[in-house]
Amino acid sequence: REVWSSFVVPAALGGFALMSARKTVRTMRELREARAAVAQLAANEERLRLARDLHDLLGHSLSLITLKSELAGRMLPGDPERAAGEVADIERVGRQSLVDVREAVSGYRRPTLAVELAGARTALAAAGIEADVPQAGPDGAVAGGPLAAGQESPLAWSLREAVTNVVRHSGASRCAVVLVRRPDGAVRLTVTDNGTGPAGAPEGNGLTGLRERLALAGGTLATAPGVRGGYTLHATVPAHPAPSPDAAPDLPRGGRP
Repeated sequence: REVWSSFVVPAALGGFALMSARKTVRTMRELREARAAVAQLAANEERLRLARDLHDLLGHSLSLITLKSELAGRMLPGDPERAAGEVADIERVGRQSLVDVREAVSGYRRPTLAVELAGARTALAAAGIEADVPQAGPDGAVAGGPLAAGQESPLAWSLREAVTNVVRHSGASRCAVVLVRRPDGAVRLTVTDNGTGPAGAPEGNGLTGLRERLALAGGTLATAPGVRGGYTLHATVPAHPAPSPDAAPDLPRGGRP
């Protein structure tokens, strides 16, 4: 019996050790695969973030540059001084676009609502669209008070996308921007115009990206034809949004014209 035990026990222990080693190897392989999958998901999410940011940034800026270029061309023969002013604005917009793109690529792009409200007035005026756009109060307060942490960025992106669409696609002569704070603390942005509307066209990349951006913050996006024609966009951000994936430490940056 002792001889039998001297063979069996070591063999059993060796088998157990071998099984444990194989299990450890398998677990390590699964962990490596899981880490690779997480890294791939993170890379995909970063590409989506960058695509959304670049679309929103450049779509607006290029529309404004195009409008001001056309305006300068019409002014040049009879009013060269005003044409020179428009060209100077084009240069400022171009320079700010480069800053915005660098910030988007580095992950530090976080727009402010006050800057986007001012930019909306500029873009609509350049397009010859009568605009009713509110002013941001001290410290960026809107809709009767300061915004909660996490509310400003999705609202600012929503305003940029909405105004870009009005300028590029609506053919409108009037546009109104309204910000309302609901009793539950949520803030709702409404942008309406009297243009032709989307005419049943499928939702473009800009609105799709905006819907995803709002959903990540726990917000919603709704679009519909206006009651008297035109088009209406509603973007709602809750009182306590989920942390935004594009949130990052504030960096000094110049305002957009």
